[in-house]
Amino acid sequence: MGQSVNSQGWGLIAGNGDFPLLVLEGARRQGVDMAVIAIREEANPALEQAADRFHWVSLGELGRAIELLHREGVTRAVMAGQVKHRQIFSDIPPDGRMAPLLERLATRNTDALIGAVAAILAAEGIELVNSTLFLEPLLPAAGVLTRRAPDGKEAGNIAYGRQIARHIAGLDLGQTVVISERACVAIEAMEGTDETIERAARISGGRPLTVVKVSKPRQDMRFDVPVVGPKTIEVMCKAGATALAIDAGRTLIFERERVLELADAGSICIEAAQPEADGSGAP
Repeated sequence: MGQSVNSQGWGLIAGNGDFPLLVLEGARRQGVDMAVIAIREEANPALEQAADRFHWVSLGELGRAIELLHREGVTRAVMAGQVKHRQIFSDIPPDGRMAPLLERLATRNTDALIGAVAAILAAEGIELVNSTLFLEPLLPAAGVLTRRAPDGKEAGNIAYGRQIARHIAGLDLGQTVVISERACVAIEAMEGTDETIERAARISGGRPLTVVKVSKPRQDMRFDVPVVGPKTIEVMCKAGATALAIDAGRTLIFERERVLELADAGSICIEAAQPEADGSGAP
């Protein structure tokens, strides 16, 4: 991991997907026992069996989450796993801590929402730390990861797609764009990467697609870190996508061997590139 980690006072705030389980496993390999606060509307039920100290909270129960973190002696927490952005339209009632937070926000994009929660946690003596701290081996180095490198057309799509994706990510709207013939076919918003690719396939009429997924220009590694896993590659295969471009050092690849196996079988190339320096302190 490259740094020692004090094993005491750790907590995990868990959203959906495998990210929280992987963090829990990675922390245990470092001798860290985490108390888990799982978001009921999002988190994998398997977490309850995987954690010795475990609590469910509803998405709107910020006050209860803080109370439980204090009860468990948590002073540092990792936030792992997505909370679908569309949940802002849900009927889940916010509690006395969450409601005023939402009222104060000028916009309800991802950085604003989670950044406000992080500020409240900090005021309560709970530091939200880098979400990849226990998963650094899952961050790819720059280079072509698959057997096949991008061809000329794919390289052109990737270069154009990175320009567009950086602008979109900078606005905190999404982190993925889908390109065909150096034209932008689809831009990610609240639906997520996989649905964006599926939408692009419906629009493109069977033309080959290039998927570009980037980190934000000033990516906060505490939350909303880009993730790629086997499901995305499966969706790409069905959609006729032939290339995937990601950011080195800022994108987590879950089940890397399976991801590369699926990509190679589908003749999909995956390239990780070093993101441009942005002064954020991210790798």
